Amino acid sequence: MATYIVGDLQGCLDELLLLLDRVKFDAKHDTLWVAGDLVARGPKSLEVLRFIRSLGNSAKVVLGNHDLHLLAVSLGLFKVKNKDKTAAIFAAKDRKELLNWLRNQPLLAEHEEFVMCHAGISPQWTLKQARAAAQEIEALLSSEKWPWLIENMYANQPDLWSDSLQGIDRYRYIINAFTRMRFCYSDGRLDMECKLPPRAVNNADLVPWFDVQQRKKLNKTVLFGHWAALEGYAGKEVIGLDTGCVWGGSLTMLRWEDKQYFTQQALKN
Repeated sequence: MATYIVGDLQGCLDELLLLLDRVKFDAKHDTLWVAGDLVARGPKSLEVLRFIRSLGNSAKVVLGNHDLHLLAVSLGLFKVKNKDKTAAIFAAKDRKELLNWLRNQPLLAEHEEFVMCHAGISPQWTLKQARAAAQEIEALLSSEKWPWLIENMYANQPDLWSDSLQGIDRYRYIINAFTRMRFCYSDGRLDMECKLPPRAVNNADLVPWFDVQQRKKLNKTVLFGHWAALEGYAGKEVIGLDTGCVWGGSLTMLRWEDKQYFTQQALKN
């Protein structure tokens, strides 16, 4: 029995299948954890959704920003962009089942030894707070209010957490932290603009969310994707797995038990 965690798929099914074949993944015994952004810029978003869903309980998935945007497109809030390559999903006979399955995935998944989310965990949160925050959004996404939530999630404010936040301000902060966050200011405020690698940032007040000095201790390793510019990252209790397969980089998968990494260079499509 092995636990595998993979970074952003973004429709890169062929690379994923090559990795799973290399490690002899067996859905009867092994588990695949996917750090969000199943869909978008790669060639096989529809096939990725079908494949991951077919794994049943052998797959653990968290939602990424592109997954949430797909739900927004499904509501007619945005048109399908050619660069997102998701049009096939909306033409598929099983689109309702796939979108409903996606909508019911969590923002935070937890293992005995680690937690997984798409972008990260707010430096202002304890693990208990992060669990509760994720559950608030998950409950809304699985309820009849989910269209309202998706329609109103698009904004960068508020950028600082407070337990007193209410309504859409509260929900928007939670979604942004779990699915869009990269940099924070030294006081913990979220920066939603900068997507550069940390070494390329000249603003000394901007730091990666996991390097905020006052970040709360979680006592579990955080596994995340989202930030391809990191080109993979392994720090103290923090592991970033997005290595930009969809951008011509590679797909990275970690076997948790022995901490061995497996990579597959992006295929030419």
